[in-house]
Amino acid sequence: MFGLTALQLARIQFGFTVSFHIIFPAITIGLASYLAVLEALWLWTKEEVYRDLHHFWVQIFAVNFAMGVVSGVVMSYQFGTNWSYFSTYAGGVTGPLLTYEVLTAFFLEAGFLGVMLFGWNKVGPGLHFFATLMVAAGTLISATWILAANSWMQTPQGYAIIGARIVPVDWLKVIFNPSFPFRLAHMTIAAYLATALFVGASGAWHLLKGRDTPAVRTMFSMAMWMVLIVAPIQIAVGDQHGLNTLKYQPAKIAAIEGHWENTPGQSVPLILFGWPDMKDAKTLDEVDIPHLGSLILTHSWNGTFAGLDDFPPIDRPDSTVVFWSFRIMVGLGFLMLFFGLWSLWLRAQGRMYGARLFLRSAVLMGPAGIVAILAGWITTEMGRQPWVVYNVMRTADAVSNHSAIELTVTLILFVLLYFALFGTGLSYMLKLVAKGPGAQGLEAEPEIFQRPARPLSGAPDIVDPVTPRRGEE
Repeated sequence: MFGLTALQLARIQFGFTVSFHIIFPAITIGLASYLAVLEALWLWTKEEVYRDLHHFWVQIFAVNFAMGVVSGVVMSYQFGTNWSYFSTYAGGVTGPLLTYEVLTAFFLEAGFLGVMLFGWNKVGPGLHFFATLMVAAGTLISATWILAANSWMQTPQGYAIIGARIVPVDWLKVIFNPSFPFRLAHMTIAAYLATALFVGASGAWHLLKGRDTPAVRTMFSMAMWMVLIVAPIQIAVGDQHGLNTLKYQPAKIAAIEGHWENTPGQSVPLILFGWPDMKDAKTLDEVDIPHLGSLILTHSWNGTFAGLDDFPPIDRPDSTVVFWSFRIMVGLGFLMLFFGLWSLWLRAQGRMYGARLFLRSAVLMGPAGIVAILAGWITTEMGRQPWVVYNVMRTADAVSNHSAIELTVTLILFVLLYFALFGTGLSYMLKLVAKGPGAQGLEAEPEIFQRPARPLSGAPDIVDPVTPRRGEE
């Protein structure tokens, strides 16, 4: 396919499937916590607006959770099909970590999800709130185990190589490897930001449509507060993550920054824009700011760090890709910060719900969190190359013995099935969002709590209102 090798096709296939999958857990993490906050506020204040918002967003959560489970199953299979040598070599570490995720997080979510979705009028308020908290906790525990496994692949420790296999010798070191705390914090905050922007876009869309209800105002206000508070925290966490990456994965930082030859003792500029050319080993058309690279990455005016020329060509990540994916992520992060400050300025003036330019911008910012997450994962995973386990196992040694034709056919099938299946799911979820929160009494419990017969019955059958036929008005 297009002259690509089996290794390249296997990487593209895994990248495609994980890019689809990561969207759903990110929103699931954020919405689960948001539902817990809404239910807590309703129990505390007894204001119906929080109950109505809970009933509304739990429908979107149910559909999103189902798609996340389905797409996650595919990821597990790929380790055995396309990356069997990796599973054989490093499965002694990654296998148990993924098993712990199932035994703790997934079982916890599955155990309480039914109560949260269908038990509003069937169990007491305290038990229902406890179930919602457990589902929210389960999403965070799931993220913890998954990121522990992935972080170990980035900064491995606590292992020994015995008989041509990696064997864990210290599980605490395996789990709490050097990059794990930074990556867990960075990803969790990113999920909250992505969800806040998603909720905010929904609220802004309804306000633009003239649906200026207390529920719409409340969810829009809560989303804007979240963006305002969390965006600067994410920037600070990202800075610390960058320092950690410089220490443990210097080649990744060199590729991200587009630097090839840095002289010890001389300051390093920050290259804002340019085109890293892997063939000629230089960055073309640079636009840089003197000293700023040193200030950001070493926190000193004249600090220096390794350039790509300090590493053999075979060990260099593809700077052309990660240079731009990183700038997309960071650019969107600062745009979120500006957007949060803009909301605060309008809120102080009492114009946040009526400023149409701001509301249109909020709608456009809806997918920004997801795009930033995808750009960040591309930076993280491609920046680790050519290693699947950093400095331990090369990606070329991890791939299964499949032909390029076999991988081409399966890749095409994945693309067609994913766009058909998840495109339908996303379309349905957006229809639910477009419906908007409506007033519901406790006696008139929403449909999602009445028919738990199907896997996706967490969302109602009827999204659009029924139009009566002629003669039946």
